[in-house]
This record gives sequence, C-alpha cells and structure tokens, in this order.
Amino acid sequence: MFPGSHDMLVRQNEVLDSLELPRIANDEELAVLEEAEELVPVENSASLVVAANLPENRRYCRSWTRDFVEDLGEAYYREFHRPIVVTSLVRTMDQQKKLRRYNHNAAPEEGETASTHLAGVTVDILKRGMTRAQHNWLDRYFLPLQQAGLIDPIEERRQPVFHVVVFKTYSEGQPFQAPAALPDPPAPDAEN
Repeated sequence: MFPGSHDMLVRQNEVLDSLELPRIANDEELAVLEEAEELVPVENSASLVVAANLPENRRYCRSWTRDFVEDLGEAYYREFHRPIVVTSLVRTMDQQKKLRRYNHNAAPEEGETASTHLAGVTVDILKRGMTRAQHNWLDRYFLPLQQAGLIDPIEERRQPVFHVVVFKTYSEGQPFQAPAALPDPPAPDAEN
C-alpha cells in the first residue's frame, strides 16, 4: 500500500534541506546533537519496544518523530495489547556507508536521495510476526497521516519493516488523534 520511489526520496530530502536539518556525519556529531537535546531518546514502554540490538546512542530521533512513534505505540497497544517494535532510528553517514556494503537496498549517505535516518526524522517499525489484522490496522492508521502530509510511510518489500519519515508538522499545533476504531478499508470492486 505504501511503495517508495526515487521522487519520494528527493522530495523528502528537499523538505529536510528547507528545515536546515543536518545529515549526521559521525558519532561525534551524533553525540553533540544528543547532548544538545536536538535528538531525543526513545525509551521502552508497555506500548513500544526498541530492538535490543540497536545501540544506546542510536535510540534517538527528532522530537516530532518520537511523538509519532509514541502515539502509534499507544494506539496499537490499545487495539492489540502488544507493543510495536522499533528496529532503527537515527543513523550516521559513516554507519549508512557501512550498511550499504551488505544491504544494497539501503539509501545512499549523500546526495538527493540520501537516507532520511541521517537527519533523525525516520523510524523503522518491525512488521515480521504481525497478523493480517495488525498489518491492515497499520495501513489504515498511516493513510490519513500520509494524506495530511504528516508522514511518508514506505512498506519495505525486501526488509521486514515499515520505514516512516515523520515531518515536523506532525507535532505542530494539534497532534493527530487516531479514531478509537478505524474503519475497514473499502472492499475491492467485484469483477464481472
């Protein structure tokens, strides 16, 4: 339901450039942003689990991204009594370069289609182990947010994650409130 595209990556990077969000080059720059609280920690809770293999200094993101993932986790937990699992948050250019050595689908660390993880605005949410109902629920949760221009979700085909870019507008003004019960998607038209 949420395919990625070259044009989407270009547009996302244009938005990051307009916000003057730096792409984080290395661990030293990452530490400075974390200490200055320009990147905020994402912590485990009943509704949100950060993958155990994600290093402590990579469990950070922009405040609006944290707002989104916490809101999503709470809504998902209310529906399914299970937490969502975050597998990736902020990355550095050094880390992205290494990742591309073995993951040929990973975005580059530089250029017009650079990974949005490098600016701390993106979260990867594990979809492995989700039931069809849970997957459909996430699709319905993401759709109005995408239509409102608050997020850009991509359902990765070769990785078991939803890759979600969260725009600063997510936390400006009134935060998005998901309806208590999301409607079922319309049935596909019957073929004659």
